[in-house]
Amino acid sequence: MESRYIKNAERAVQKALQLGAKMAEAYISNSKELVIDLRNGEVETMKLAEDRGMGIRVFTDEKTGFSFTTDLGDAAVDEAIRQALANASCAEPDPHRLLPKPAPSYPEMDLYDPAIRETTVEHKIEMARIMENEARAFDSRVKIIESSTYQDGEVEVTLFNSHGISLHYPGAYCGMYISLVAGSGEDSQTGFALNYGLRINELNPVSLGKQAAGRAVRMLGAKPGSTQQAAVVLEPYVVTGFLGLLAPALSAEAVQKGRSLFAGKVGQKVASDLINVIDDGTLKDGISSAPFDGEGVPTSRTALIQGGVLQCFLHNTYTASKDGVLSTGNGVRGSFKGTPEVGTTNFFIEPGDKTPEQIIGEVGNGFYVTEVMGLHTANPISGDFSFGASGLWIENGRLSRPVRGMAIAGNIMDLIKNVDAVGNDLQFFGSKGAPTIRVSRMSISGK
Repeated sequence: MESRYIKNAERAVQKALQLGAKMAEAYISNSKELVIDLRNGEVETMKLAEDRGMGIRVFTDEKTGFSFTTDLGDAAVDEAIRQALANASCAEPDPHRLLPKPAPSYPEMDLYDPAIRETTVEHKIEMARIMENEARAFDSRVKIIESSTYQDGEVEVTLFNSHGISLHYPGAYCGMYISLVAGSGEDSQTGFALNYGLRINELNPVSLGKQAAGRAVRMLGAKPGSTQQAAVVLEPYVVTGFLGLLAPALSAEAVQKGRSLFAGKVGQKVASDLINVIDDGTLKDGISSAPFDGEGVPTSRTALIQGGVLQCFLHNTYTASKDGVLSTGNGVRGSFKGTPEVGTTNFFIEPGDKTPEQIIGEVGNGFYVTEVMGLHTANPISGDFSFGASGLWIENGRLSRPVRGMAIAGNIMDLIKNVDAVGNDLQFFGSKGAPTIRVSRMSISGK
């Protein structure tokens, strides 16, 4: 499918070169997003938003400038180019500011499910209603549905640069989210479930409603446990939160700025043998999959930690030039309004071979953590953390009673080194995912 915007992008690049740029790039994205929020079976809010524009990067004498416009008319684009050139004139020279050349090939991908667009808004509302009804029907103690949400979006990306890159892809995603409260007497507990992906027929509102209700109900009657050292099992959502803390430290940008706890450790053991951390922009049906990144470099699968050993970091063209390596295709762009920064695509811990039941079954006394509070308080440079935690106590290989008001503390490097079991239940929460993992010992504070 030919991009309807390629001529706009090509014209912008030619104009930038005429006006004095040595190299230039035009990045156009056109996106739409639909959000439907239900409460008590009725549509509370429905939002349809569109965002379209062009970002222009120009390069002159090792200086680079950026500007963007939401108007793709010739006059507005020419004005944005002049602004980018003016910005470049004020920038510091940097020989590593480069544009990539076309690659021999790009991964073939099916990222656009036409059924997302073809499904009626009424049916999407009904999916959110089914999710809410299933949650209520699960248990009479489910009292409040805070939100039952359906969301989808489409994006079309076009990229053209003066080295001959001329690329385009369409993509779409869809997802559902529910959060609720269960109550019994004075006690109330929250639960949630979410699922985002590329295929609308794979969304399951029935199971999401039940999952959210089950999460809330199982925590009713939770009390603090006692302070101790014990095995800790983290469910996939919690592990994904910890993985989000590691993500910035695995970017070459953080390493080059002296802000990564992995700096200088390539080739060293940084985690348990069981831990493989992968970033894969080519992952089938991954929500952040794309044939190329925000600069036009082909996306790839990058094993960052393999068998516990740190292999490499994520790069865009700039950080790769500084380190004398190739870009990993991680020049991520939030929209046409920004330049490509180093970021993750589909970022996950590879699944192991044990079921969550086997992992729990091997624990005589331990803590199954289903929620942590205060992830943002972790120190990203040292890796130290102390989080509020709630979940279920494990006794003799079984989940016995709900506990809350607990705290788990330690260092994220110690945590990943002390993993002694990895589950086969990899689950994605948006673009990050993880399976259940077990940490052999952690400090748990309670009453």
